[in-house]
Parts: sequence; C-alpha cells; structure tokens
Amino acid sequence: MQEERNTLSLEETSEQEHGEQHLKTLVARVEEDLYSQLRFIAQLRGNSVTDEIRQAIESRIATAQDDPELAARAQQVRNEIEREAAARSAAIAGFLGKPVVSAMAEQAQDSTTTRRGGRPQDK
Repeated sequence: MQEERNTLSLEETSEQEHGEQHLKTLVARVEEDLYSQLRFIAQLRGNSVTDEIRQAIESRIATAQDDPELAARAQQVRNEIEREAAARSAAIAGFLGKPVVSAMAEQAQDSTTTRRGGRPQDK
C-alpha cells in the first residue's frame, strides 16, 4: 500500500515593494507526518507553510554558500564556463574574420565620437 502524500507549493506573487519580482512555483511531495509537523510549526510562529518553506530554503542556501568544498566546485564550474566562452568568442572571431571584426571596431569607435546630430565631434 502506497503512503498518502500531500503536495506543498510556494505561491507566486507578481509585485515586490521595489518593482516586479520574477518568481517560480515550487512543488514538493512530502509524507503526511512531515506536512503536519511543518503546518504546526508555521501555526506556532504565525507564518504560512509557504513562508516556512521559503525560510528553510534560504537557510539551506546560506549553509551551502559557507561550504568550502561546494565553493571550490562552484569555482571549477565558473572556470569551465569562462574557458568555453573564450573558445566560442575565438570561434566567432575566426568565423567573422579580421576585416569584419576591424570594421565593427571602427564602427563602434565612430559611434562614440559622433554627436547626436550625426556630425563628428571637434577634437
């Protein structure tokens, strides 16, 4: 016989005090006992179950950020992303060729030395 499970979800809100916040809905399946305990803790604290889950997630993230082994792994991932980005950038530069890249650089330089009226600035 399969255990009955409750579904918990973090509700979305579309506004935050200083502008719109983009949120994701998270659904977790938990055993009935665990849900009952969480709901009871939330009631004791005067919080919603969603608030309790959010606080637990924030605490877990803070703990993970202080884990030196996890930080080292994160740095390895960052280094790999930077290597891949550099390789892709070099591939694009090679594809476009030097004349195209040089022309783009000249266009960028010309746009910074041009006034709004479209005439070059006096030097």
